[in-house]
Amino acid sequence: MIAPRQRRDALMSRGLQLGFLLALILLWYFATASGRINPVLLPNPLTVWHNLVQVLRSGEYWPDLQVTLSEIAVAFAISCVNGLLLGYLISRSQYLIAVFEPLLAGIYSIPMILFLPLFVLFFGLGSWSKIALGAVISFFPIALNTIAGFGYVDRILIRSARSMGASNAQLLRYVLLPAALPVVLTGLRIGFTVTVLAVFGSETIASFAGLGHRIAQLADAMETARMFAYIAFAVVIAAVLNALMAVVESRARRQ
Repeated sequence: MIAPRQRRDALMSRGLQLGFLLALILLWYFATASGRINPVLLPNPLTVWHNLVQVLRSGEYWPDLQVTLSEIAVAFAISCVNGLLLGYLISRSQYLIAVFEPLLAGIYSIPMILFLPLFVLFFGLGSWSKIALGAVISFFPIALNTIAGFGYVDRILIRSARSMGASNAQLLRYVLLPAALPVVLTGLRIGFTVTVLAVFGSETIASFAGLGHRIAQLADAMETARMFAYIAFAVVIAAVLNALMAVVESRARRQ
């Protein structure tokens, strides 16, 4: 049960976040209402809101949204399977950890979006190039956190379980998994966020469909009000997806 002080602190933090967002919107409004900023470059937020309402009422966003969500889902599923499996296998050997953990961390530090032209060359401008890029980028935080979670479990716990005759399956179920789960879940959340960013970003650069592609099209046509409306829509979608992932992570931690 949440204590009153914790509830009050949570409400205060949410209020501060909402206040900061409202302050940004007000600053945006007054900056554009003064007429000193070209509306082609930065439209009024009310104009953006009207365009967003039109987009939502028309349902024109639905095909692009389907493409983007499917790319995110497939890319994240691939990275989960590969990252969890490879990370667990590496974590079973201290020698493999010493070899592959710094190697994976070094590769992860490289801006993978630079390799998008290579992915397009191999997979084309369709969805598979975005799926491949998202799966590759999100693989690294998942694998690294899986290695950290399973590879650095207290050895005393493992020896104690072995001394009581625990099998490999029992060791995984009752010792390794509970100890590693918080770190692994953090890796999954980071990996999901990276997948969303990679898919949206690659769609704006080279694609035939998706929300990012629609935003890039509107930018090329100088329809900035509608472009900002789609950006706001994409931001809300990304926020909702990350909030759902956070809920899943929180419930898994309580299991």
